[in-house]
Amino acid sequence: MYFTSTRSNLNVTAAQAIAQGISTEGGLFVPSAFPALSSKDLENLVGMNYKERASALLSGYLTGFTAEEVEYCVNGAYTGTFDNELPAPVFSLNGGRHILELWHGPTCAFKDLALQILPFLLTVSAKKSAPDKKIVILVATSGDTGKAALAGFADVPGTSIVVFFPQNGVSPMQQLQMTTQKGENVAVCAIEGNFDDAQTGVKKIFGDENMKRFLEEKNMEFSSANSINFGRLAPQIVYYFSAYCDLVREGKIKLGDSVNVCVPTGNFGNILAAYYAKQMGLPVKKFICASNKNNILTDFLNTGVYDRNRPFYTTSSPSMDILISSNLERLLYHLYGNDAKATAALMKQLSQEGRYEVAPEILSTLKDEFYAGFCDEESTQTTISALFKNDNYLCDTHTAVAVKVCEDYRRESGDETPCIIASTASPFKFAAAVLGAVDSGKAPEDGFELLEKLSQVSKVPVPAPLSSLKSLEIRHKSCVKKEDMADFICQFLQ
Repeated sequence: MYFTSTRSNLNVTAAQAIAQGISTEGGLFVPSAFPALSSKDLENLVGMNYKERASALLSGYLTGFTAEEVEYCVNGAYTGTFDNELPAPVFSLNGGRHILELWHGPTCAFKDLALQILPFLLTVSAKKSAPDKKIVILVATSGDTGKAALAGFADVPGTSIVVFFPQNGVSPMQQLQMTTQKGENVAVCAIEGNFDDAQTGVKKIFGDENMKRFLEEKNMEFSSANSINFGRLAPQIVYYFSAYCDLVREGKIKLGDSVNVCVPTGNFGNILAAYYAKQMGLPVKKFICASNKNNILTDFLNTGVYDRNRPFYTTSSPSMDILISSNLERLLYHLYGNDAKATAALMKQLSQEGRYEVAPEILSTLKDEFYAGFCDEESTQTTISALFKNDNYLCDTHTAVAVKVCEDYRRESGDETPCIIASTASPFKFAAAVLGAVDSGKAPEDGFELLEKLSQVSKVPVPAPLSSLKSLEIRHKSCVKKEDMADFICQFLQ
């Protein structure tokens, strides 16, 4: 298994792709082919636990790793880190809707499934591709990635990590999770701007010649913990297979039955992982791409025009408040027949003009594979309330967006295929919005009182990783302009 770039013809190993994070010309690493699973392979996965499934599936991409190295990474990530040793349990609602709960890890968000294993993948990869260099992890976050990356990389030998988040662009609980992070090798900084400003700034820093010289002098190398790093993306493939296998084992579906997959989508990494799972053999009929009021992906998947020249909205589902969906580049590369020149041209047009339009045949393929819809703020609240009242199920704002768009798809299409709905965060991470949807009383102003009130109303205990924040000291207070991000990094690494 080798990897190439979405913008040039390369041939690198998995270790090189993971250690480097992003290609030198700005492209994203993609597999040259997808490991193919037979029906017998899928049947074998049904009888496995999550760690065994992860080892089996990741081995298809990590062909330069020994079996012992893969198991070391998987066991390190998924042993003693998730509730009840179940990283991705499935909760079935009525009507063939199955909630894939991805928030039972140390930061209560889906990013844990990948960011608990990435430090292991990265350190093993670095020993193979850059054995003498210190790896500097550079992260832009819209909320959840930052804390999950910090938790994964804090005090990991041979690494440092720098996280940027948009000032006033994450929830108070998300900000508290990041700014209280301990670790001698971590730095956290707000920026004056939104997530796209942070993400664009990080991408520019990766390609900055002055920064490259600075790192060379210090014998350091950048890598990424964002889903632009294939080492972040690959572990997300696992939980879609795992959810399918669990449904088979529980008798909810039969082996070989098709399912739909619905994902609340911002940077397109989570839903792309489901798309990759289908390329490997998972029987997915339709991908349902759910957006919030920042519905740029809805418009793109319906019209073929990607245009970020539009208003940016701050919503109650901030992890989806994104206008530049980086992982969409990978999908375009595959749909254009692995044509790096075509993909590079589209990305250049996006950078220079803020928009691009795909060919008619590409749009036709997109419509065959994807349904796209969005959910406004009022409908998000209504959906949280209805799920709690009718199904006795408490969900966060992002999951509510997915549930609403899934319902829209079913109503419009008449398609009652069982649907796996990705639930990406604990409802307690967005306690103010969730409490407002399920309780009409006056909400406490204090964040921790909010958690307790939501717990009392819902009869669901507050997750320990959130309740424990109350006693932690705020350690990171920096805020810089977006043009000063590189200076902040250099000062930290000095």
